[in-house]
Amino acid sequence: MSAYRLSLCRRAACTYVRGKVRSACVDAVFGLVAVIMIAGLLTAGCSAPGPTRGEPRRAAVELPTGAIWVETLNLDAMEQEWGWPQAGRSVDGNPLTLDGQVYEHGIGTHANGEMIIDLKGAAKRFKAVVGLDDEKRGAGSIVFVVLVDGQEVKRTGVFHGGDAPETVSVDLTGARQMTLVVEDAGDGIHSDHADWVAAMLILEPGAEAQVEAVMLPPGPEPQIAFEATPEPAIHAPRITGAAPGRPFLFRIPATGEGPLRFVAENLPSGLALDPETGIITGSLAAEGTTQVELTVEGPLGSVASMLTIVCGERALALTPPMGWNSWNVWGTAVDDAKVRAAADWMVKSGLAAYGYQYINIDDAWEGERDADGRIQTNEKFPDMKALADYVHSKGLKLGIYSSPGPKTCAGYEGSYEHERLDAETYAQWGIDLIKYDWCSYGKIAKDNSEGELRRPYDVMRRALDDCGRDIVYSLCQYGMGDVSTWGEAVGGNYWRTTGDIWDSWANMSRIGFGQNGLEAYAGPGHWNDPDMLVVGQVGWGPDLHATKLTHNEQVTHITLWSLLASPLLIGCDLSQLDAFTMALLTNPEVLEVNQDPLGRQARRVAVKDKLEVWARTLADGSLAVGLFNRGRGEATVTAKWSDLGLDGPQSVRNLWSRQDEGVFDGEYSAYVSRHGAVMVRITRE
Repeated sequence: MSAYRLSLCRRAACTYVRGKVRSACVDAVFGLVAVIMIAGLLTAGCSAPGPTRGEPRRAAVELPTGAIWVETLNLDAMEQEWGWPQAGRSVDGNPLTLDGQVYEHGIGTHANGEMIIDLKGAAKRFKAVVGLDDEKRGAGSIVFVVLVDGQEVKRTGVFHGGDAPETVSVDLTGARQMTLVVEDAGDGIHSDHADWVAAMLILEPGAEAQVEAVMLPPGPEPQIAFEATPEPAIHAPRITGAAPGRPFLFRIPATGEGPLRFVAENLPSGLALDPETGIITGSLAAEGTTQVELTVEGPLGSVASMLTIVCGERALALTPPMGWNSWNVWGTAVDDAKVRAAADWMVKSGLAAYGYQYINIDDAWEGERDADGRIQTNEKFPDMKALADYVHSKGLKLGIYSSPGPKTCAGYEGSYEHERLDAETYAQWGIDLIKYDWCSYGKIAKDNSEGELRRPYDVMRRALDDCGRDIVYSLCQYGMGDVSTWGEAVGGNYWRTTGDIWDSWANMSRIGFGQNGLEAYAGPGHWNDPDMLVVGQVGWGPDLHATKLTHNEQVTHITLWSLLASPLLIGCDLSQLDAFTMALLTNPEVLEVNQDPLGRQARRVAVKDKLEVWARTLADGSLAVGLFNRGRGEATVTAKWSDLGLDGPQSVRNLWSRQDEGVFDGEYSAYVSRHGAVMVRITRE
């Protein structure tokens, strides 16, 4: 399905479990509420059955003796990039329908996805009919692949919406493993509703109990450092800015055994430091750049570092914003208490001491407009200014959400034709960031030309410039219209380059590795945004669960986002952070790469099969390099000096383990787990 429609429906509070409606879904396009009561309809896609050619026909498929339906295997082991696999239904929960024929048996799934079946040598043949479900007739493009014992034995052509289905039959005699794969045909996952209908395994006599769907083991645990040093340390970001005369707020990111005391030498006129909390407040008097020497003292010693403070118009987001956003954990269930708790835990957990600054409220805070047209909060947020004051008291900043359309993605009040009033209201409340989400503006825009895509963001940019407060501007448009090429021109500080992220390997990896080629458009004050982080306890509202990414996949996630100079916006319940998640989010050497003031986004410098090397130049001239294994098994990944533009002996430091690897000449190799990553910093000797 489209990233746009997916975003609408997810923000519409479609809370669900597999194949069963749990609550209402708000139709954010028209602002209507549709209470869906039909059992078995999966509301994740929020789409109705697509048209068929005439009345659907029932396809009669008999199960031979000694065969089993593949849908009876454990579908929890089936991975896919969007939604959940459905037994006997499409991924949207509708009858399985291909070319006007309805099938009782089969699996409705979605690109990109796979199902691994341990055959144990007990199967004789696999049969299925494959195609793109009629509910997406006229849209989507998919390819079906069957692997047997790791070798590709069947690959279909590309199916488009409305194409005739194809029968697949594969000999499995003596095979140990079969993998069913759905690919997105190289053009994204828009409407890729794939069906394996009448899918069956014909088995050896008495072998039914032996066959099972399995997931590949995650591989060895990643080698990452867990312990923070007890001595005082000052962390990134090491540069910040504000416009002259506007409120300034910066919490010095510092760790160490306390109590800590803070000193700042050469603070610009108009700013003051609280020596107990390390919070700098005030307003800058004049444009210019000031080097401030910070010192942090504690029982185990002291440490000094330089902080660059820039005073100028739009001197915001000089490094990628770091913080928390409510959507991936609370969805539309967000409220004042949850936001206050997030601010509390940002400090209590120690995340604020590593540079995380923003507490961002996503959709579902909005109420109605008053008689003058001013936006009000709903009953879940009784006093937005008081909430902002509370967040600011902790040295943190508050973000908010709106849409340029009449309605937000969850059907709340948008900013259409009220942009200036809304910007003024946000400033009066004390808002520091706005996420501006396309949503229902798609019904206002005449077309998808660049001019129409830019228009509403230009309008809000002018309103923000005149509101009297610095507000970081986040454009959320799912990458439509090559937003990276014009996001900076409309005053965006960062812009979404993708659809919504989910906690699946297929989704996260496609999004992250798909950023190559956008590096020319990122830099201080303007960043590409591949969406929020999906580590820790996530859930989008009703049912929190530990991220479905393995530990190695989470290391890849954070490694790639840091190399990409992406905003690091945590999307989990901060009160349930475990030791591994904290180690991921607070590794100071990894964060230094993300927050490097040069602001260079990484690019792919080498690829061989499923092995990739990415690199970015840092401000001190060193290189941050990621060695990635996107394959199914462990592998050695090599970074060659010729690909990195290096020569001669180079010192290599592993950033996740925080250990020096030694001096290497010509290349550096590392053994990398399945779906894992190694991140190093390479410096000339």
